[in-house]
Amino acid sequence: MSFRVPLLVFCLTVCLPSLSASAQDASPIRALLEEQKTRDTSIDSVDRMRDSQSDAIKNQKAAWGHWGHLPNRYSTWVNHSNRLIPMYTFGITLDSLREEDSIYADAKRLETLYGSIPSHTLDPSATHFDQTDVYRLQKMAADAGKQQIIVMVFDGMDWPTTRAAAVYQSGRVGYDSGRGTGLLFQDYLGATTDFGEFVTSPRLDGSKFDVNSQVLLSGPKNATGGYDVNRGGRYPWREQSQRDYLIGLDRERPHTVTDSAASATSLFSGIKTYNGAINVAADGTQVLPIARTLQQKGYRIGVVSSVPVSHATPAATYANNVTRADYQDLARDLLGLASVSHRDESLRGVDVLIGSGWGEGTGKDNAQGDNFAQGNKYLHEQDLRRVDIKNGGSYVVAQRREGECGKDSILRAAKRAVDQDARFVGFYGTKGGHLPFQTADGQFNPTFDIKGTETYSEADIHENPTLADMTEAALTVLEKSPQGFWLMIEAGDVDWANHANNLDSSIGAVLSGDAAFKRVVEWTERNNAWDETAIIVTADHGHFLVIDDAEVIASAGRAE
Repeated sequence: MSFRVPLLVFCLTVCLPSLSASAQDASPIRALLEEQKTRDTSIDSVDRMRDSQSDAIKNQKAAWGHWGHLPNRYSTWVNHSNRLIPMYTFGITLDSLREEDSIYADAKRLETLYGSIPSHTLDPSATHFDQTDVYRLQKMAADAGKQQIIVMVFDGMDWPTTRAAAVYQSGRVGYDSGRGTGLLFQDYLGATTDFGEFVTSPRLDGSKFDVNSQVLLSGPKNATGGYDVNRGGRYPWREQSQRDYLIGLDRERPHTVTDSAASATSLFSGIKTYNGAINVAADGTQVLPIARTLQQKGYRIGVVSSVPVSHATPAATYANNVTRADYQDLARDLLGLASVSHRDESLRGVDVLIGSGWGEGTGKDNAQGDNFAQGNKYLHEQDLRRVDIKNGGSYVVAQRREGECGKDSILRAAKRAVDQDARFVGFYGTKGGHLPFQTADGQFNPTFDIKGTETYSEADIHENPTLADMTEAALTVLEKSPQGFWLMIEAGDVDWANHANNLDSSIGAVLSGDAAFKRVVEWTERNNAWDETAIIVTADHGHFLVIDDAEVIASAGRAE
């Protein structure tokens, strides 16, 4: 079977060198690249996807599709959904999970998962997995002796979002079901690979809590999550997109839609919990994420994100808190500082933390409790100074600086961390707490959407690394670990684009994540490490993009 993989194209800053010789010579990356078609992404070229997005907002109609369950309007839903989420694995298969049969076909296991058997959820013929199975898969990989375990989370990337990016990038409608083709993580055959789908619904919608005491104030509740295949669809390409069930509005089947905190807790700690929880169970007890379990066994731990370093997904890799909104304390857990959740004995901290949130100062944030400090709300300046190796801490710190090339600065600092046998922090971003949003054609010029319009200066682009650059920096530090490493990489801007109903930015975000995946597999090939490496590419939840005519998206891709 032959596969065609479209060229991964990015807006290159002046400091970005050409692909290294070792990367060019890598196989099967080289074989795939030789099949790719070169596409013009110059600033003067036609940008049909951007124009189509602009017209969709102005006219509230798009030929390619819409957001929400109402087909006659372009934008009627800006939140998450309960769609089944795709999962791609490399270096490890899903066979062990399949042999156990779906948890949704087993009443006893289902009751253990949710605390009770959710209505219209038990299905003897179910084949889909649960999000907590991703945690179990990581544990299986470690038990099997995998020395490098890498989890890539494309936040908010459901099956239609993936398909839109694949169709655009390949310039053709290459599939309408299954794994798909057109993106590197769909087409890569350099290792054993597998594909499946899972349910993301949480245990509970939410819970009352006291952030200062880290105590839940709500009593026991019956589960409100669940998944009905008759209303949601047995596969993500066979859903009933004109029903309101998947967005949690079906009064007869009001199964709760997850948020990124509960879903990340499922991915990394293997439990169902309430929306907003960071590794805290529905009864208020703290749970241990896989990264800390592996850290106890000698693995070094890395966390990378294109959005704020203490947002739900990166935070849930390691921290504990009753609320995802307590950003500064979550960052303290990540960096091994005393926090409201670990007052007496701080956690060890991750070995590599790279993300955004730089420059996001604020004077007040009640959601963060009494110990909130005026300043950067995601990672406070004083905490960053405390961990800096220059001040007696254990981390080499790199952050955005005026006039410095983001890629050069982060890679130089990563090498210093290796030379000093130190840990590493990279802190970047632009206004809003994220990296500049890449659009479908590889530029950084998002058009207006329902959230407004973002514009970036030349400095914003020059002084920030890409997600792929961040990934390379993390691998540079972690590869020196004598006992292996665990790494999470989040393409968080997929979620931000989908919340804004901006397909141009959504496609660009998926492509930026695919570029990070490319760096990962290049590293694995270069080090002949597939026998010791397991990679999982997935998402934490979906949105509600509905594609009516994929050929329109493919045509826009061909034009650019």
